[in-house]
Amino acid sequence: MRKIISLFIIISTFTISAIAQENNSTDNILYTLKKVADWQINELSTKKWKYPATEWTNGALYTGMMSWAKISNNEKYLNFLKSIGDSLQWKGGPEPFFADDYCVGQTWAEMFMIYKDSVMIKPMMQIGDSIINRPHTESLEWNFEGGLHNREWAWCDALYMGPPMLAYLSKATGQKKYLDIADSLWWRSTHFLYDTKENLYYRDSRYFAKKEKNGQKVFWSRGNGWVIAGIARILQNMPSNYPTKKGYERIFKQMAKRIASLQQADGTWHASLLDPESYPIKEASGTAFFTFALTWGINNGYLKYGDYYPIVKKSWDALINCLHSNGKLGFVQVPGVSPDNVTFDDTEVYGVGAFLLAGTELFKLAYAHEKN
Repeated sequence: MRKIISLFIIISTFTISAIAQENNSTDNILYTLKKVADWQINELSTKKWKYPATEWTNGALYTGMMSWAKISNNEKYLNFLKSIGDSLQWKGGPEPFFADDYCVGQTWAEMFMIYKDSVMIKPMMQIGDSIINRPHTESLEWNFEGGLHNREWAWCDALYMGPPMLAYLSKATGQKKYLDIADSLWWRSTHFLYDTKENLYYRDSRYFAKKEKNGQKVFWSRGNGWVIAGIARILQNMPSNYPTKKGYERIFKQMAKRIASLQQADGTWHASLLDPESYPIKEASGTAFFTFALTWGINNGYLKYGDYYPIVKKSWDALINCLHSNGKLGFVQVPGVSPDNVTFDDTEVYGVGAFLLAGTELFKLAYAHEKN
């Protein structure tokens, strides 16, 4: 009996290893990304959109769809994004100074860099100029009723929505002023929200004194996913000699190390980073943003392959297990401001965007290693 059990363990281990290797091959990554992207496009094309096309939810989807479009070798995905941009006249949402409403500008800037059509970039330039001309002197203490979110980046999610848009805008136009205002406001928010002991970001000032059930501080998985993914997207648009670049690199590495240490046995990160048992189930959106950022860090020389590849390999396998057979991504926490429960049937467009970002970076990494 012991021999049979031992043989079963050996076979099971080999099978799991083979499946993991298969998930991380370039062919299978491309197959999976296409399936997920096609499922999401079909949902948006055949059903009523759950959120406005200009909202942050879809803005985050577009960032991932754009990354996938660039490696897909299929005009379908660029055409999908172009049709949306055209329908919106390349504008943002109704609140021009609300970071959530100009997140879409990241993709509009990327589209401009491909098509060189000024119509695609002018509305975001107007927003960027207006942001530059505003005072940015009030307290970042959370004040939703007072409309603070329409003026400042006072919550950590905004660090994915706002500064990367301005960084992409700067690269697209060649105008440093947009990166400069992004830099100034990013550091303002970071000094306010970043916990230098935990190397994690609070969602907003309401969480400074809150505790989880186990007595730990409240740090939300997707909230920190927004931040570290946003740092990656700023860095990839920042000149090598930019004065504060080393500061971004330092915080990126600090966060990466801390986040890697909090990965759960199932390969994911649960909704609450420091009290994973409070919501003892995987959560795909935070996991996907972390997978993207860590893989991007390896690809760009910020993180050591030997230290971080096992983390992203494990998290990608876990994300694959969040997929339905038709390409729907499950276990995505619905919009919120803090950790919450999630189920296999829960999906959201921003989770798909994060998944496509992660898979695209993993494809680049796998391709480089297969080629060598």
